[in-house]
Amino acid sequence: MVTTRWGRIIPVAFVMYTIAFMDRTNISLALPSLSRDLHMTPAEAGSAAGIFFWGYLVLQVPGGYLAERWSAKRFVAILLVIWGLCATGCGLVHTWREFWLMRLLLGVAEGGVWPATLVLLAHWFPKAERARANAYWMLCLPIAVVLSSPISGWILGRWGWRAMLIAEGAVPWLWLVLWMWIIADSPSKSKWIAASERDHLNATLAREQAELGTVEKATITRALAEPSVWILVFIYFLVNCGNYGYLFWLPTALGSTRKLSHLTVGFLFAVPFAVTAVGMVWVSRHSDRKHERRRHAAGALVWAGVFLFIAVALSRTSQDLAFAMLALVGAGSYGVLGPFWAIPTETLPAGVSGPAMGVINALGNLGGYFGPVVVGVLRQRTGDFRAAFLALGAGWIFGAALTALLRKANGPRVLRPGSSG
Repeated sequence: MVTTRWGRIIPVAFVMYTIAFMDRTNISLALPSLSRDLHMTPAEAGSAAGIFFWGYLVLQVPGGYLAERWSAKRFVAILLVIWGLCATGCGLVHTWREFWLMRLLLGVAEGGVWPATLVLLAHWFPKAERARANAYWMLCLPIAVVLSSPISGWILGRWGWRAMLIAEGAVPWLWLVLWMWIIADSPSKSKWIAASERDHLNATLAREQAELGTVEKATITRALAEPSVWILVFIYFLVNCGNYGYLFWLPTALGSTRKLSHLTVGFLFAVPFAVTAVGMVWVSRHSDRKHERRRHAAGALVWAGVFLFIAVALSRTSQDLAFAMLALVGAGSYGVLGPFWAIPTETLPAGVSGPAMGVINALGNLGGYFGPVVVGVLRQRTGDFRAAFLALGAGWIFGAALTALLRKANGPRVLRPGSSG
């Protein structure tokens, strides 16, 4: 039996969120078929894909609070059941409005999982390990696409989008059993970890919380009073505008350039996200080794924006070279996530970081709605994806510039009750 934190907590959380991300994004491959069968315009398709994130907003802050004050393990277990129901329901719709509604409800069901898992990891991995822990877990984002896209493309080509959404929507119910069996909320609640490691982790985490300072009561108001929280919200909004606009529409863009089977599009769609996984590991490891977050986050976003610009420039002369440049984009746009999500827990007081991460994720994820909508509208107006992808790249570059405004995590900070920091 595996008895290390890295071998138990990370893999189980990784697979759990891989399933969640698959159920969230598998419609990207089905979007052309869905649009045809449900009579959706590109703008309506973009709205139906992105409306997930308005539902996602609902449980973000409550999710972080419940995970911190109650149980991340139990809260995620409940959400596994509910999002499975909503994901399978997406395959049973008959109109685009019904699909829009089911995507909204799926967003509500998945909404608390991200902040709850970040809280869980913060309870298991000290500051020196946190960017790597976050990034290894967040590898589920590109890996979900790499693993599921060929399978989804095969199901889609053989049985259609309904069978694909229903089959993949039932997967979280299977993983629930392992989640409840293996996961513990913290080292002090685990029976498998060695006593010496448990004591060391508890002491280290307690010391780090003391260095950041505490407040008498963790409230959303205190999180909202932190200026850096709002900068992080806007940066994350731009990251998600680009990532989801790129993710939801890339298969359609690939299919529009030449006649390809669903299976072929699925394999091609997986290639950029395999590169993305490599980039995420490298950026997070380098960030931990240098004990630096801001420059790593900014550099990753510049990388993403520049390569997307180059891909658009090459698309008129060489589709193969343009695709090669597109394959490099995600290494930056997802590589930013490891150092980015280490910033709140390293710069905010312990009592504030949980609600703050919920606020950042809640509002920042609205970019997941606006990105696909912007791409859909610009595609409808211009007839192709060039202007839309340029807009996404510009957002990443601006997000990189905003990171210069973030506070450095370079020393202890005390926040007294009643102060705003």
